[in-house]
Amino acid sequence: MEAHMTRDAENPLLHEGPKPGSSPDGSNAPATKPGFVARYLDPASRMGEVLFGLIMVLSMTLTAEIAAGGHAPARELIIAAVGCNIAWGLIDAFMYLMDRRVALGDAARLARSVREASTSEASIALLQDRLGEQLDPLLSPADRTRVYGEIHQHLLVHTPQETALTRKDFLGALACFWLVFFSCLPAAIPFFIVSEPARALRLSNLLLLAMLFLVGYRWAGYAGTNRLLAGLTSLALGMLLVGIAVLLGG
Repeated sequence: MEAHMTRDAENPLLHEGPKPGSSPDGSNAPATKPGFVARYLDPASRMGEVLFGLIMVLSMTLTAEIAAGGHAPARELIIAAVGCNIAWGLIDAFMYLMDRRVALGDAARLARSVREASTSEASIALLQDRLGEQLDPLLSPADRTRVYGEIHQHLLVHTPQETALTRKDFLGALACFWLVFFSCLPAAIPFFIVSEPARALRLSNLLLLAMLFLVGYRWAGYAGTNRLLAGLTSLALGMLLVGIAVLLGG
């Protein structure tokens, strides 16, 4: 389940990381060393994982509070929510590994398709269909013809080899698990500082809603859009998804 809403599988034909000593955007400005999660997941994926975790917890806490008329067994509910996010974090990590395994074979499958095409024109059309979304915005019309032609000639001679999952892939899966799990931890904070369970549950829900806003606010920094509008949109979207989950029984 996604969580994988924005995770792009790396294309082995196109992916090239930033040069040593450069910033993540490829400039020559000194780069700060990224944290563990940032090394393995792109910003959109990180935001998606956190959003998924928040929606999971909110759908459980709000469903229980509505069903119990505001008198839900709050502490037990939070324990169940944490357990649910651990389970879904493990599932999401497994799905990440499945996505990566498919991505590792993409180049080899594309090469086979190019070789099996009936004509060179059909091969190049296939390449444009598969790679155009990433390549076309970076190339002039004249360059597109040359680049696709060179890729076509290369794949006729060289077949990329499918590779096995690496340590980096497993660390990426661990990053997915950590984000889904971490997103539910703030929900437990009110229960350590508020003695009345019902009030603690409401504060927990308010804290989770604030985090929904923060997800959109942070996302806007990467997307270059209005932060306030993005935060409010994330909050509204999250509440909509939570409402749907509640109406469907959690």
